[in-house]
Amino acid sequence: MSLDLSGPLPRELAPGVHWLGQCQSIPYNGQELPSYSSAYLVIGEQSSALFDQGMTCDAGVIQAQLDTLLTAEAPPLRHLFISHHESPHTGGVGRFLERYPEAIACGDIDDLHLVFPEFADRLRPLDPGDTIDLGGTELRIVGAVFRDMPYTRWAFDTKRRVLFSSDGFAYTHLHSDQHCGHLAEETVGSLDLDDMTALFAFAAFHWTQYVDIEPFLMQLDELLAELEVEIVAPTHGLPFSDLDAVLPEIRKGYRAGSQLGDQSLVDLASVDGPA
Repeated sequence: MSLDLSGPLPRELAPGVHWLGQCQSIPYNGQELPSYSSAYLVIGEQSSALFDQGMTCDAGVIQAQLDTLLTAEAPPLRHLFISHHESPHTGGVGRFLERYPEAIACGDIDDLHLVFPEFADRLRPLDPGDTIDLGGTELRIVGAVFRDMPYTRWAFDTKRRVLFSSDGFAYTHLHSDQHCGHLAEETVGSLDLDDMTALFAFAAFHWTQYVDIEPFLMQLDELLAELEVEIVAPTHGLPFSDLDAVLPEIRKGYRAGSQLGDQSLVDLASVDGPA
């Protein structure tokens, strides 16, 4: 199957919050399916922030999208927020630090001073509870409920009430080309949200095989309610704004993923989805 992966991005999810990136073709169940490693541009009144920086192969596309959005009248890009130090989330950070000399990389900077010693003075660790003031809104750093690395951080835009959830909610990591650039609720009924949640919960959050999943789902619901989240924007998967339509499928998928036992990811990807 030949896929058109150019996609309709960037897409504005809320005034000043833009979904960036492109799809990559991933083999699954005898098919080639698209998959996002998205980035999100958050524009404030005084400065802008980029949540995650995509795969290295995405950097040129994200750069072109930033060039379109960050016009001379737009607040400058000052913050490159890193949810966790893994290539699908930091692939473009070096390029963007060079392109935007006033920007700093912040969040889970881990050992980036060893990777980019020339930018060591532009790295700032941020922990849950810290904030980034963009003017008119803040990015509040939030501890991740579901994480694939110990220090994964999420972020929350206090004005537009958008939760940037990194690997969390990676339910539509793989989708069909007709779903590229769509919100998750626009695919309900035509995309197996629960199966994809189970598959990638098993892959990225394998620890869920060994714990009671219910307290984590309760913690997730409490966080969404406390923050009064209106939009969820994951790095992998499709964003969504209809929480009532999508969250039941997410919960179902997490529960199913925690019961997959000793199967391998290869086994799961070679059959008709998770059991």
